[in-house]
Amino acid sequence: MKPISIDNPVPAPAYLDLIFDIPVHQVFTYRIDDKGAGCLGKRAIAPLGRREALGYIIGERAEAPQTEAEIKMVRRVVDREPIFDHRDIGLAEWMAGFYLCGIGQALAAMIPSGRRSGAYSAFSDAGLSGTLPILSEEQERALAAIIASMSPTASPRSSMFYLYGITGSGKTEVFLRVAEHILKAGQSVIYLVPEISLTHQTAETIENRFGSIAATIHSGMSPSTRLTEWMRIRRGEVRIVVGPRSAVFAPMRDLGLIIIDEEHEGAYKSGNTPRYHARQVAMHRCSSEGARLVMGSATPSAEAWKFMQDGAITRLNLTRRLSGGGTPEIIPVSLEHTSGCLTGELKEEIRKTAQLGRQTILFLNRRGFAYFYHCRACGYELTCRHCSVSLTYHKTKGRAICHYCGYSTVPPTVCPQCGSLEAGYTGFGTEMIEEDIRRTFPDLRIRRADADTTTQKGSLKETLDVFRAGGFDILLGTQMVAKGLNFPGVRLVGVVLADTGLHLPDFRAAERTFSLIVQVAGRAGRYFPDGKVIVQTLRPHDPAITQACALDVEGFFTTELAQREVLGFPPYSRLIRFTARSRDEERADNVIGRIAALASPLLPQDADVLGPAECPIGIIAGNYRRQLILRGRSMGSLHAAARAMLARYDKARDSRVYVEVDVDPVSLL
Repeated sequence: MKPISIDNPVPAPAYLDLIFDIPVHQVFTYRIDDKGAGCLGKRAIAPLGRREALGYIIGERAEAPQTEAEIKMVRRVVDREPIFDHRDIGLAEWMAGFYLCGIGQALAAMIPSGRRSGAYSAFSDAGLSGTLPILSEEQERALAAIIASMSPTASPRSSMFYLYGITGSGKTEVFLRVAEHILKAGQSVIYLVPEISLTHQTAETIENRFGSIAATIHSGMSPSTRLTEWMRIRRGEVRIVVGPRSAVFAPMRDLGLIIIDEEHEGAYKSGNTPRYHARQVAMHRCSSEGARLVMGSATPSAEAWKFMQDGAITRLNLTRRLSGGGTPEIIPVSLEHTSGCLTGELKEEIRKTAQLGRQTILFLNRRGFAYFYHCRACGYELTCRHCSVSLTYHKTKGRAICHYCGYSTVPPTVCPQCGSLEAGYTGFGTEMIEEDIRRTFPDLRIRRADADTTTQKGSLKETLDVFRAGGFDILLGTQMVAKGLNFPGVRLVGVVLADTGLHLPDFRAAERTFSLIVQVAGRAGRYFPDGKVIVQTLRPHDPAITQACALDVEGFFTTELAQREVLGFPPYSRLIRFTARSRDEERADNVIGRIAALASPLLPQDADVLGPAECPIGIIAGNYRRQLILRGRSMGSLHAAARAMLARYDKARDSRVYVEVDVDPVSLL
């Protein structure tokens, strides 16, 4: 490194380049703050139009890019030290290009929003654990294959692996052994789980294995605490991070491995701009930083299954449960002639399980008491005032509530349209199931876990911990109790209604239903060979139901992928969805029509347009929703068309219509 000449010193920066959390591809230049604290990697408050906004400093310059009189000054620098660097900016630029959003929006999604350092709970300084469980032959082979790929002579294609195995087959232990190998080599690890409920269990396992070099990041933490952990990671104090999808952005030093547990989960896809998918971001980071990607699930996503078929991802099979448990017996039971929520078969198994001193999980992916108010005399349906969905009756609150916008009202006692007494609620939610169970089994200890009962911080973790310790007999809940959790005492799993999602107008409906049944069935009999699953359904002959009950993953994907290929849906095509929403229905229609008109001349011959059309859920929170979907074989050509469409639309944008872009959407509702 050459010494700096006294005659030609490097000029101090006088100007700063900032980006903001707004949907534009523009860098704004400001004069440096009067204290001179601004530099690349810090956040700053600066004037933006008629307001002041939080911006991200991505560049420094000594000379003004334009007439100095036009340049405003940064008001205040927020951070004492930089919280991001060129690598983070590069990732944000890739996200902005791929997900068609502003670079400021991408960077804002990556970085915790805290303004100061907060306290954190450090893990104990256990270091690498000395006593490890003995691996099975399948686990040994999987571990050896992944470690062999890290050799300098390994094939460049062997950087992505998939642990495909039944629940309880030891995927987690393989993940941890690979992580241990990476850590001993001096590199770092990101361990992704789909939901916060799984973060706690995985974090405890990681803490016991690796001690103080581990940390968690998730949205349940305060912004200041998340920022504190972020800075510890940046400084290299943390070498293994556990968390849901946003943990994929953790600023690890010398990243060597990203693990994605339960890869199939829709929770890895962001529901807000930028609508990134953690799997895609992980693939990009591993490719650009030379790391390995190891995923795992008993029910891979259709995309991952196709990647494995094509050889782009190396599939490693785990076929045997390791804790003494066997494959549970899964029995589909028709609800057609059942009065009430629970069939005789399920009630009998609950009673038998309790007599054995074992536990039951009851799963229903619908909270509330009942969900459909209907008049048999005139056909009236009670729907939300602001959304095109039914109101769900919550008995404990005495209200009919919209699960999309939160609107609520007192449920009517007679039909509001014709005055008939032949009107009322049908269908059942977790609240009704709880009431039915308590009435049927008054001597059993019951706990319900859904979004209504776990609002207090730490309440879900407390419920799961007490159940794992045998503190109650029946755990009733929604998806938060169905996936990834390990309860040694569970003998029976009851799926109260398996086909709640099959009627949805979405090409992934069968895949989601199949996956959910297989996953919740995996909670039964993990440590004993007598596990049993009762799957209650109104559609006992639907292929998604029958193949899930047979645990026939290969058969399901053979059928499902054949249908997807014929219909031209992912993974045999790529999609970009435009959604226009506005409180003015005519404006929403006009905007989606204009975007559709722009699409036709820009799309390549092997691509087409679906729509424009009303979204399946046409109104949410008073906003009319219209959609247009670009479909093609190549994302490159779709991207080019979408960028050109957005650029032309931006020139005459309607400020009263919000246009949302979703690349590779996981839901079309």
